[in-house]
Amino acid sequence: MAEQPLHGMRVLVTRPVHQARSQIERLHTLGAEAVALPLLEIVPVTEAEHVAFNAIKSKILDLDLYTGVIFVSPNAARIGGQWIDAYWPQLPIGVHWLAIGAATADSLEACGIPAHYVNGGYDSEALLCDPLLQQVAEQRFLIMRGEGGRELLADTLRARGAQVDYADLYRRTCPRYSPDLIKRTIFAQGLSAILITSGEALSNLLELAGTEPDLLSTELIVPSQRIAAIAEARGFTRIRIADGPDDTSMIRALRPAD
Repeated sequence: MAEQPLHGMRVLVTRPVHQARSQIERLHTLGAEAVALPLLEIVPVTEAEHVAFNAIKSKILDLDLYTGVIFVSPNAARIGGQWIDAYWPQLPIGVHWLAIGAATADSLEACGIPAHYVNGGYDSEALLCDPLLQQVAEQRFLIMRGEGGRELLADTLRARGAQVDYADLYRRTCPRYSPDLIKRTIFAQGLSAILITSGEALSNLLELAGTEPDLLSTELIVPSQRIAAIAEARGFTRIRIADGPDDTSMIRALRPAD
């Protein structure tokens, strides 16, 4: 029988539905009970939203005018790749395709877009340290993201003299669950750990489940010191920082059952 170091653990998986399957399968393989409760819904902009849709379309049609196009997440890569495929049968020449994190680069590769990323880097801070983004005065960049994302990347590039535009491809919304489902999922049997990969997902968890002591004392696995600080400020008392937001790193940070 394969080794199951997580046997006996009940782990809350909070990734969006389309991103959770691999994590759930890995947890099952390692012996854990994976409980799915997506805390973000990814809602792409549609043609019915005329202003937002046309704003994205104009940026996509002008891709060849940009020095670099930056994708901030696998969702931005997946949805952005669909936009590019619709309007550019062949990729424009001379554009640097940049990804935050290996998972984002992998999503772009699946769309036929070879992207540069910082090996071992998972956030804007890591990409901003890359040599490609140091001397950028008078260069143009397009950031592919969801509405309301962090401003650090654009603000820093602008401070370095670049012109930066956004393509806000999707919205992140909080799913709605009944109080009974929340009770059965989180409180009825108790959780060994919760996997959280964004501050927004953490806020949604608290909105849905409240600030019950049983929740705040559950071990929380997060991918960065930034999100750990948010969790601590919101009252969580047992926080572990994984090496990154990818499935392997998040699961490796789990403590085996006693």
